[in-house]
Amino acid sequence: MATSVRRAVLTLPAAPLGPENPLPALSAPDETHTVDERARRGMPRDMARQVGYAPLRTVLPVRILDGYGRERTPADLDALVLENDRLRVTVLPGLGGRVHSLHHKPTGRELVYRNPVLQPACFALNGAWFSGGIEWNIGATGHTTLSCAPVHAAVVPAPDGGEMLRLWEWERLRDLPFQVDLWLPEDSDFLYVGVRIRNPHERTAPVYWWSNIAVEEDERTRVLAPATEAWHFGYERDLRRVPVPEVAGNDVTYPPRSVFPADYFYEVPAGERKWIASLDGAGQGLVQTSTDALRGRKLFVWGAGRGGRRWQRWLTEPGTPGYAEIQAGLARTQLEHVPLEGGGEFSWLEAYGPLAADPGAVHGADWGAARAEVTDRLEAALPRADVDAAYEAWLSCADVRPGERLATGSGWGALEVLRAGHKLPGTPFDEDTLGEEQAPWVELLTNGALPAPDGDAAPGPTLVARHWRDMLETAPADPHTEYHLGVAQWHAGDLAQAVRSWERGLEPASSRWPLLRCLAVADRLGGHRERAADRYEEAFGALCAERAADAGDGGDGGDEARTAVCAALGREAVAALLAAGRTAEARAVQDRLPRAVRERGAFVLAEARLLAAEGRKAEARALFDAGFEVADLREGAETLNDLWAELTDDPLPDAYEYRMRP
Repeated sequence: MATSVRRAVLTLPAAPLGPENPLPALSAPDETHTVDERARRGMPRDMARQVGYAPLRTVLPVRILDGYGRERTPADLDALVLENDRLRVTVLPGLGGRVHSLHHKPTGRELVYRNPVLQPACFALNGAWFSGGIEWNIGATGHTTLSCAPVHAAVVPAPDGGEMLRLWEWERLRDLPFQVDLWLPEDSDFLYVGVRIRNPHERTAPVYWWSNIAVEEDERTRVLAPATEAWHFGYERDLRRVPVPEVAGNDVTYPPRSVFPADYFYEVPAGERKWIASLDGAGQGLVQTSTDALRGRKLFVWGAGRGGRRWQRWLTEPGTPGYAEIQAGLARTQLEHVPLEGGGEFSWLEAYGPLAADPGAVHGADWGAARAEVTDRLEAALPRADVDAAYEAWLSCADVRPGERLATGSGWGALEVLRAGHKLPGTPFDEDTLGEEQAPWVELLTNGALPAPDGDAAPGPTLVARHWRDMLETAPADPHTEYHLGVAQWHAGDLAQAVRSWERGLEPASSRWPLLRCLAVADRLGGHRERAADRYEEAFGALCAERAADAGDGGDGGDEARTAVCAALGREAVAALLAAGRTAEARAVQDRLPRAVRERGAFVLAEARLLAAEGRKAEARALFDAGFEVADLREGAETLNDLWAELTDDPLPDAYEYRMRP
């Protein structure tokens, strides 16, 4: 059959994403993937430099996604299917362009781990993420903020004259456009993926990219790469060089043999072909290879400990196989960002396909022989020269304008093109994609003033790049503009000026809680607990008064947006008041939350903390015994076991075991 691209619908049990958190993310990301200065001293010079280069201050302008739950119902997801005689590839354009399935027809094998459910969990930089398939991680260390966001998609001509699926978007953490082109050469067992990241600005930009492939694992699964050393990173936040395959007598190339979750970033020698493979007991599985620009290779294991097993069940459902992640990136490790000069671009080609190797060699005690076997079988199946030639052929198609639009992403790229007139052949960000969120910023761009939202609606998202900050500084200084200007100044590191902007806007503001909340965060992060508690209490009171005025019935209820504000602000206020030792005020806030909000797992946990602070430990323990689930529990969080240890000396039940380190 000729290669084709078509629309389809994929039905999965899914937990709805829910509304965005309406509060700007002023705090630094709660990121577990950091190392201290001492660890950098043992790194190669280029690696140490890139580990310290351009860490995120915040995830602004992106908003946090934490409104999802754990209740799944069948949902129809838009899908795009790329197919030839050998492979069928299913892509989810509404979820970051994730490859959900890579099915090899001749053998009937699913080459990637295909999650049977869509269950968001707090692993992305901005919260919601889900496991399975192949994801395209761009932006900064961690899972991309586009994990659960739509991207643009269209068909373009492939290098061999067939059809190619193009995905593209504007990555907002670094303000960079990128594209991912997927095609299946006729009669090929390999999916080709061309990737390009462009920097249309004059300034140098930090770039991060890791292609993340989930693969099924069992006791006989082995992950191989052309390396004899790796950089081990665990949730103790220690990065160290280790031998491969054995570390302290344990062969870490078999994912289930590790105890705790860990990353192994392979040290692939310069000049070696770049590849990574996951093969089962029969020597069969998936191999990923690329042109040399994509230098890094990584294995992530959940480990066999209680925490790792619990996380795997949490991300899918009981009875499904375990999985590991094999990855490929621009740098040695995911702790690094790579500079891309103004006007420049990074591009490369990846290939994904089946591999069959001699199981005796793959699983033998001779690691060199195992690597050589995979290298030879890969060369026979897909010569390195063919990958390089395919890359050169793809470059001639990378600028071709897409045809019929199959899916529509965000309007943020169109806004940036409107502002700066960027010329980005191959990835059009058309004005018809501008939407409601972009409308106020179009007004600021064209008329010099930022319109306020209707009524007492929560402020929309803030743009924080330098050019938008400059426009806000020259716009009329009403409370709404001062709010957004302060957020942009805060993101830029001008903390004192941000506070002054928020304070200027506070006195004349008709809706005071957004400015009070920003000032409360500034106080909390500045170590002023009492003042932060005061401002949180005042902000929550002001919000409740607005809710009561809108609802006319005491404010218990309201629409989804208002409830999202109440939940987000209430959660922060309770935590700040407890941190200040003001238990009675924290109780007052907790009890004013809508009943439906208090029944969510995160707020049951808050209630347990509050009960413990009130000295009612038996009642707090009873909440654990009754059972609850915190849907947005953060990767690496230890809040459940910390609170449990305050309440009892009993062992932590499996239902609350999420620890990812000893």
